[in-house]
Amino acid sequence: MKKLASILVLLLMFNCVTNAQNSSKEKKTYKVEKTPVEWKKTLSPIQYYVLREAGTERAFSSEFNENHKKGTYVCTACKTALYKSEHKFDSGTGWPSFDRAIEGNVELDVDYKIGYARTELKCNTCGGHLGHSFDDGPKTTGKRHCINGAALQFIAEK
Repeated sequence: MKKLASILVLLLMFNCVTNAQNSSKEKKTYKVEKTPVEWKKTLSPIQYYVLREAGTERAFSSEFNENHKKGTYVCTACKTALYKSEHKFDSGTGWPSFDRAIEGNVELDVDYKIGYARTELKCNTCGGHLGHSFDDGPKTTGKRHCINGAALQFIAEK
């Protein structure tokens, strides 16, 4: 009997979590919206996978890991300025990392894709997936914005 009661409690808990996650989520509209076909015409396969399907590129595969030039990182999909080079740091994780975004240009969302809540970072103009935020960054802000290089383009300072 105790075994049956335990199973029923577990089923009830899973049911509550699923319903709570689905009911509070409304689809946000963005300034730049395109169909999947339109995005595929303008983005490379890896850019589409990261930005539109919330994928993750391989660690240490981005050319921006070792980029130490001054400038601005913009969204590959819509060219919105996202990060300044002075806020970039070497996190050792294999992805370009920043301690803060350009104010108002990066949206924070909750992502449950791997079974627990993470802070997902999205472009506030087109909704493109950029990466995730963690609380293990440098003392300046304590944040680490771990960003897929495929989601970024770099514009060097003149």
